[in-house]
Amino acid sequence: MRAWRKVLLLALLAALAAMASAPLARATPFVPTDDGDVLERLPVSPLDPSARRLQALRGELAQQPNDVDLAVRLARLYIAQGRALADPRYYGYAQGALAPWWSAAEPPPPVLVLRATIRQHDHDFPSALQDLSRALRADPSDPQAWLTQATVLQVQGDYDGAAQSCMQVLQLANPLVAITCLSGVDSLRGAAQQSYDRLRRAFAQQAADPPARLWALTTLAEITARSGQAEVAAGHFEEALALGQRDDYLMAAYADFLLDQRRPAAVRDLLGDATRADALLLRLALAEQALASPELDAHLRMLGDRFAAGRLRGDTVHRREEARAALWLRGDARTALQLARDNWGVQREPADARILLESALAAGDRSAAAPVLDFVARTGLQDVALAALAARLRETP
Repeated sequence: MRAWRKVLLLALLAALAAMASAPLARATPFVPTDDGDVLERLPVSPLDPSARRLQALRGELAQQPNDVDLAVRLARLYIAQGRALADPRYYGYAQGALAPWWSAAEPPPPVLVLRATIRQHDHDFPSALQDLSRALRADPSDPQAWLTQATVLQVQGDYDGAAQSCMQVLQLANPLVAITCLSGVDSLRGAAQQSYDRLRRAFAQQAADPPARLWALTTLAEITARSGQAEVAAGHFEEALALGQRDDYLMAAYADFLLDQRRPAAVRDLLGDATRADALLLRLALAEQALASPELDAHLRMLGDRFAAGRLRGDTVHRREEARAALWLRGDARTALQLARDNWGVQREPADARILLESALAAGDRSAAAPVLDFVARTGLQDVALAALAARLRETP
């Protein structure tokens, strides 16, 4: 029962974070007194195939609560839904499905991989890597474990380790998946054009399911965007959208590209009323600021409430977004710089490097940019935006 109460608490905290985005968020929150209390009914259509699969698996698991295979299948579906909807509650539901094995001394390898995925989502990267190492020792033929490990290492800036993990996937999964993994990493360590050409050929030659093709197209778009090939990048982004696969990462990446191209109206058209995900709400607010939109004030309050709720939970997942909001929406360079530095200590993607350089420049603190500049020089990271910021910092007294 204690494990279930912990899962319920996680779900409650996530629900409170979502409620914090509403205009009346500062009202006294409802705290359930019974495990059976319903906090919220999610707005999913009964005709949604994913919703039907989730409902069916929940029913089966309720009848067979110790069936690890059922629990793993349900947890995977929850995580997929959480990614599609950018809803952290589904990760809590996934953890709940795995509760009987979550704290076991020797969880089954599939549970370890899923636990690592949930910990990766929470930015607990060291624990995620420990889980993946244990899972791969038990089953080195699991492509998902290698892919997840590659993702975590890439986010941390360990490109050599990430590439080694991607290489393991070549013999275990669809070639397009492995080549997308490797090309994404290699494009960050001085081989952008070669990586693009290799992935473009693989995309044309290899059949793959829509999620794999979506990942490949998004990677192609990001490589060319960082290389300054705006027209080519735009084509890849549009091709990815045309697949019709709901993916908030793609939406955020394309919105950032459009903002860099000074096309805020296109960002507003792209995102519409996509305010559920904090990352998309931030980009919508940035577009509205450029357009002097009357909706901006309400969305700024919404963002502020969500960031405040995250701090109350001890959640540090969105420090990059919070730093961008502080710098570009509030003009608070010092706060942005502190958030960006804290974020850089956890993750080191190009966007993390960029907000730290932008904040250091705005705050007039050239020394704060040194870790990023050293990282870029050491890895050979090619990014026209980072190169421009580095040039401006060199000109700063």
